[in-house]
Amino acid sequence: MTTALRIAGFPGRYIQGPGALQALGAQLREMTANKILLVTDDVVDAVVGVAVRDELVTQGFGVQRLRFAGECTRAAIAGLITAAREPPRQRCIVVGLGGGKALDTAKGVAKGLGLPVVIVPTIASNDAPTSRLIVLYDTDHRLLGVELLERNPALVLVDTALIAQAPVRFLRAGLGDALSKKFEAAACAAAGGTNFHGGRPPWAATALAERGYELIATRGEDGLAAAAAGHPSDALEAIIEAAVLCSGIGFESGGLSIAHALVRGFSAVPSLAAALHGEAVAFGTVVQMLLEPRPPQEVEGHLRLLQRLGMRVSLESLGHDPRLPPDLDTITAATMQAPYLANFNRPLAAAPLKEAIREADRRLRAIEGRNPY
Repeated sequence: MTTALRIAGFPGRYIQGPGALQALGAQLREMTANKILLVTDDVVDAVVGVAVRDELVTQGFGVQRLRFAGECTRAAIAGLITAAREPPRQRCIVVGLGGGKALDTAKGVAKGLGLPVVIVPTIASNDAPTSRLIVLYDTDHRLLGVELLERNPALVLVDTALIAQAPVRFLRAGLGDALSKKFEAAACAAAGGTNFHGGRPPWAATALAERGYELIATRGEDGLAAAAAGHPSDALEAIIEAAVLCSGIGFESGGLSIAHALVRGFSAVPSLAAALHGEAVAFGTVVQMLLEPRPPQEVEGHLRLLQRLGMRVSLESLGHDPRLPPDLDTITAATMQAPYLANFNRPLAAAPLKEAIREADRRLRAIEGRNPY
C-alpha cells in the first residue's frame, strides 16, 4: 500500500564473519526449531550442504533436503512446497543455502508454507540475502516479476571464509550490484517514489547505500585481492558487508531506478540473459548516470572505479556478439515495462534510453581496452 510514511525493513538478525556457519545450529535452536527444510542445489550440497546436514542432525535437528534444480520459477517453488509439507506439530524453519536463485526459491517455499526463513549465502554475487523479495523467472531465464515475503528473513548468516572460496567473478558482480544503490536510492527519493515496503525511503537507507559505495571505492581492490587468494581480510569483510547488508537494505528500503529496470531488458535477450545480475546492473548504472545526467567528472570517476575493480561489463563482455548489432528494440521495450522506471527525474522515452545504452557501451569498451565499433 502506497503511503506518505517512511518505512524500512531489516532482517531479524545479521551475522557475518569467517566461520559464521558454525553458529547456525545455535541460532536455529534459539528460534526453537526442531525440523529444518534445507534448500540447496547439487553443487552447493556436495561442497557444503552434506556437512551442514550432518552437523545439524548431530545437534538433534531433523533435516529434509529440498533439491533446487537451478531456476527460481513458480513451478519449481510449488514442487518443493509439495515435497516439504510437514505435520503441524513440527516446528519447521526453511534454510536457503547457496546463491541468489536458491535463496529466492527458499523464500518462496517459506512463503508457501507460512514458515520463517534463514538465509545462508555461499556467494556474494548480489544483495538478495537480506531482502524479502522473491525474484521469479521463466525456464528461459526471462524475468517475470517479484513476489514478497510478509517479513524479511529471520536470520542472514554470511560465512566470509566460505564466500572467499568462491570464484571472484561472483563477488565482483556483487560489487557491481551494490554500486548502483547510491544512485538508485537517490533517484527514487528525489522522484518521490516508494520502496519495496510501500513507503517513502528513509534517510537511513540512502545513507547505507552511500556508505556501501564508499566501502567499495576505498577497499574494493584489496578485498578482491583477498578473495582471489581465498583468505578473509578486513577489506574483504568490508566489501562483503557493502555487497550484502548495505546494498540489500539500500535497495529494498531505498528503492530502485533505471539501473535495475535495464536488467529486465537484458533478460529478454538470450545472449545477455546469461550475464550475472550484478554485471547487468553495473552496465545499467552507467546508463542511469548518463541519463540523469551526472557531471562528466563523476561519470569518469565511476568508470575509473569499475576499471580498478576489474569490471568487464560492456555488452560484449556480457555476452553480446560484437559482429551483430545489439537488439536495442527488445532491450528498451522490456525495460520500459519495469516499474522502477517511474523512480526517475522525468518520464523516459525509448530513444534517449537507446542512445544512453550505446554511449555506456562505448565508454565501457574503452576502459576494457576494446576497439570501438
